[in-house]
Amino acid sequence: MKIDAVGYVLAGGRSSRMGTEKALVQFAGEPLLVHALRILRDAGLSASIAGAHSPLESFAPVVPDAEPDRGPLGGICDALDATKARWAVFIPVDLPLLPPSLVTYLLQKAQEPGTAVSLASASGFTQTFPAVVDRALLPGLRRALESCQTGCYSAFQSSAAAIGKSVKIVAVEQAVKDGKLAHPRALPVESWFLNVNKPADLQSAEACIKA
Repeated sequence: MKIDAVGYVLAGGRSSRMGTEKALVQFAGEPLLVHALRILRDAGLSASIAGAHSPLESFAPVVPDAEPDRGPLGGICDALDATKARWAVFIPVDLPLLPPSLVTYLLQKAQEPGTAVSLASASGFTQTFPAVVDRALLPGLRRALESCQTGCYSAFQSSAAAIGKSVKIVAVEQAVKDGKLAHPRALPVESWFLNVNKPADLQSAEACIKA
């Protein structure tokens, strides 16, 4: 069954800890942005960029920030406003080790009745991204943004509750154990969510794939 969904890479951060434009930082011979776009495309989604502080249109269509410095929740609202798809999948530009199968699995879980958002948990901690978001949450997410509730997870919860739905949390380790998820490089789950925020993180991520 074809799911009415699109994918977005969140690339509107200031990259202050990296010291340069994070989206264009080289990882395994390609910019981080290219890796993020490939994750979405390998999951069978069209891929666009939400927010950008440098010209990135040569990589994929860009949904510009309506207002600067609103964080990832601002980029999510702008992207949901720009699409007519029922579901939008969001990943940040700095998670290059995510397997596409996780995106696909979360999208499948989002179709279960009463679900407005699906997220993953690893080692008992809920991960804010990747996130599969029902476009029906846009009004609630806008209200959260306007009230300065910029935390995405809390905004997902309050917006889902406002329409009588819930946030589904998928335990990644259990899904791997059940044979429903796997990493193409056979990387352990704890490495999937490695954020490349600073040069030392980049080195750690590169060490993972070399190993």
